[in-house]
Amino acid sequence: MTTTRPARRRIGATLRTATVLAAVSLSTLAPSAVAAPSADQPRAATDLQPELNALVAQGTSTAALAEVRDHGQAVWRGAAGTADLATGRPAPADGRFRIASVTKTFVATVTLQLVGEGRIRLDDPIEHYLPGAVPNGGNITVRQLLNHTSGLGNYLDDPQVRDNTEAGNRQFLATGRWIEYTPEQLLAIGAAVPPYFAPGQGWHYSNTNYVVIGMLIKQTTGHSWREEVQNRILRPLGLRHTTLPTTSTTIPGPHAHGYFAFPEGPGDVTRLSPTIGDAAGAAISTTDDLTRFHAALFGGHLLAPAQLDEMTTTVPVPQAPDHAQYGLGVVRYELSCGQVWGNTGEIPGYSTGLFGTRDGSRQYALSYTEYDKSDPDKSAGLYRAFEEKALCGSPAASG
Repeated sequence: MTTTRPARRRIGATLRTATVLAAVSLSTLAPSAVAAPSADQPRAATDLQPELNALVAQGTSTAALAEVRDHGQAVWRGAAGTADLATGRPAPADGRFRIASVTKTFVATVTLQLVGEGRIRLDDPIEHYLPGAVPNGGNITVRQLLNHTSGLGNYLDDPQVRDNTEAGNRQFLATGRWIEYTPEQLLAIGAAVPPYFAPGQGWHYSNTNYVVIGMLIKQTTGHSWREEVQNRILRPLGLRHTTLPTTSTTIPGPHAHGYFAFPEGPGDVTRLSPTIGDAAGAAISTTDDLTRFHAALFGGHLLAPAQLDEMTTTVPVPQAPDHAQYGLGVVRYELSCGQVWGNTGEIPGYSTGLFGTRDGSRQYALSYTEYDKSDPDKSAGLYRAFEEKALCGSPAASG
């Protein structure tokens, strides 16, 4: 539930994750050859099964699911590992998973749609919309909440909410994961954390920012952020496998389990209250739904050009490698073939990556149940190998 290790792919992390070593299974959609695309034709996907397998076989995950989309077509899909360590079922390539902070991209999209409709102004103080709700709200703008420059404390910094030690994981598994929070409670916990800096005077990731944005959406529309995401994004795009749970602790449909690693063996943390994430990280999806969402968003089908430009106007992320910058609900960083845009997420049991090109022509979605956290550089290298191949092509082509 922290936003560290490694910095580039953890920028969008909300909640910590866990996973275990397991066997490999696969399901692919496309040939393994890499072909240069024409301007209007999809590019065949590199075979990413070896990289997906490595996330499991080299000890970091129990399961990994991924899809690559190019020019609107899913050109590769795969799975590796075990869905359930108790039964040995293989991980399903079409399985659902908790997407954690990738939820923020959906919520930011709705907010920017409301900006385009003239119902919200990015540089208005949040006090204008939620009077008395946010400490120092007269000096914190909507934009600063969306790009994490508000200075608001992160409610996940409170160890009573989430403690990433072994003892904390045991407590979360036993009782913490069942606690139901209201947005007001999460805001109060975050407000009790000392501000990181004066509004606009720095950058610090805080899930509290997006809890406030969820409250803003409800105040502006009269509907919850879940209803607005459903009506404005999921239904129009036909994303039927993306859900926005309120209090249900289960993941509907086929899915891989997530685990904490303990000396005596894995602790299954698949079920938990989504209220710990709220508008900052409660959603559940699939790799196919996520790549379709990314293609629609960056392809200009959800936001007008002016609002998409606002979304991709960035601020620096201190000490982040790969020239990482944070926009409004999205991250930008550098791969060998250029800039990529998207978000990452972490919640106990699940890590997610969703990135692609600025023009929406190519993207990948990856879910992996990370278990072995003993070598973060190794984990980062395995992840980087996957995304370089997914978005830049073969190692020879991307070098």
